Amino acid sequence: MNRWTTGQVSKMRNVSVRTLRYYDQIGLLTPSHKADNGRRYYSEADLFTLEKITLMKSLSLPLEDIQKLIDKLSYRHILTAHYNQLQEQLTSLQTSISNTATLIHMIDIEGNLSWEKVSSLVQNAPENPKQWMDYFGEEESEFLRQTLPNLGNSDPITQQYVSLLRRIEWCIQQSIPPESVEGCKIAIELNELSMITFKGDEELIEKFWEVRKRPASETGLFPISDEVLEFLERSTTYALEQEKAGVK
Repeated sequence: MNRWTTGQVSKMRNVSVRTLRYYDQIGLLTPSHKADNGRRYYSEADLFTLEKITLMKSLSLPLEDIQKLIDKLSYRHILTAHYNQLQEQLTSLQTSISNTATLIHMIDIEGNLSWEKVSSLVQNAPENPKQWMDYFGEEESEFLRQTLPNLGNSDPITQQYVSLLRRIEWCIQQSIPPESVEGCKIAIELNELSMITFKGDEELIEKFWEVRKRPASETGLFPISDEVLEFLERSTTYALEQEKAGVK
C-alpha cells in the first residue's frame, strides 16, 4: 500500500506543508497512518480527500462549509460542480476574447477607438448580439447566426469584410467618391462576398441590408457610420449602372 509523507504530498499536490498541517490541526484532513516513530503518512484515500478539498475551495467555499459537506458529497458531485464552474469561466473568457478581437478589428477599420464604443461594447455585449435576430424568422435567424461574420472572430470571411470596411474608410478620408473605379471594385467585391455569406439568397441579403441600416442601438450589430453606409449605397448603385452600361 502506497503511503506519502507530508513533504511528499506537498510537492505532488502543490500544497504547502503549513496548509497540510493546518488541515490536520482542524480535523479536516488527518493522515491515516502513523508509524512507530510517530511520523504520519497519507494514504491514497487521503489524497482523494485532499483533491475534494482543493476542488471545493475553488468553488469559493470556506473551510467551515467544506468540513460540513466533504463527507456528504461524493467525488463525482464535487467534480460536476467544478465542471459547471469551469464552463461559466470558459463562457466569460470566450466573451472577453471576442470583445478584445472586436476592439482590434474596430481599430483596424477606423484607425482609433472612442471611449463611447468601448464602453458600449463592454456594457452591452451579453445582450446586443441577439437583438438583430428579432427582425428575422426563426430559420433565417439560425442561418444568419451561423454564417454572418463576427468581429469577435478572425476567420477569413470576417477578415475580408474588415478589409473592405477599411478600404471604404480610406476612400472617405482621401475624398475618393463612391462613383469611382475603387468604389466600383469595393461594391463588386462586397456583392461577391455577400453571395458567399448568404448562400446566394438575394432576398435575404436585401432584408439584412435594411436591418443593417438601422441604428446599432436597435440591432446590436457592429456600428457602421452613416458615411460608410452611404458610400456602400452609392458605390453599389454605381456598379449596377456600370454593369448595365456594359462597362468593365
